[in-house]
Amino acid sequence: MATYTIENEKLSVTIAAHGAELSSIYDKENGRELVWQADPTFWNRHAPVLFPNVGKYYGGYFTYNGKEYPMGQHGFARDTEFEEVAAGEDFVTYRLSSNETTKKEYPFDFKLEITHRLQGGRLSVEWKVTNTGDKEMYFTIGGHPAFNVNVLPDTDFEDYSLAFKEGTESLSYVLLDTESGTAIADKTYELKLTNSKYALKKDMFDKDALVFDNGQIEWAALALPDGKPYIALESKGFPNFGIWSKPGAPYVCLEPWCGRCDNRGFEGELSEKPGINALKAGEVFEKSYDIIVY
Repeated sequence: MATYTIENEKLSVTIAAHGAELSSIYDKENGRELVWQADPTFWNRHAPVLFPNVGKYYGGYFTYNGKEYPMGQHGFARDTEFEEVAAGEDFVTYRLSSNETTKKEYPFDFKLEITHRLQGGRLSVEWKVTNTGDKEMYFTIGGHPAFNVNVLPDTDFEDYSLAFKEGTESLSYVLLDTESGTAIADKTYELKLTNSKYALKKDMFDKDALVFDNGQIEWAALALPDGKPYIALESKGFPNFGIWSKPGAPYVCLEPWCGRCDNRGFEGELSEKPGINALKAGEVFEKSYDIIVY
């Protein structure tokens, strides 16, 4: 599998052409791998890019101009080979363009460029979506990086905690319907924090991901047993955020999203989907988030 590595004194970062997927962040100073290494016992991915949809459509399809288009969870970009179009000592850019195969399941012309850029202990992940067609296109896009939790010897998952922006007392979230995989939007839950932190619990993902809407999370971190963050994700201006792990697995995904899965029962046109991104012909959508290693 083709990969590209960028590095500096602090970090070595590897990105695969397949899915333009971040597959390693090695912290040289502390001698530890921070990205989940895709052990299929729990989950065989590292940090997939979710495009042209985040999560699932209700019923497993979306409707565009009255026609139904079947589409799997998280879209096709994560399982597609990207083309490397630019690279240097501190960055690499991969591109996916629409083609006959993609247009059968997603009837829009597009160009998706993903750049990973390293500066010190900060890795920027930059998305650029261009509508290369002659009609308005609709999409959601998200990140899904999984970070190792048990990074210190002789520690347990529940010794670690999630940390949020200082002063945050609580967050509200919705859960997914186990049958359809879509959001139960009419019932919210509260994540009560202590000193802006929440101790990890092995059962906290028994009902799948926690989904946070309304731009509540712009910074989230994983913290060591002593409370100090060792890796954080900064996603300013992102409307949605997911936190997930496979129950029993020693990783946690911090997921910045622009849009998310359907609400349970939604059967409207794609253009009517809550939180959908729309791009007119020739328009460009750009968004980025940062992964910070401490």
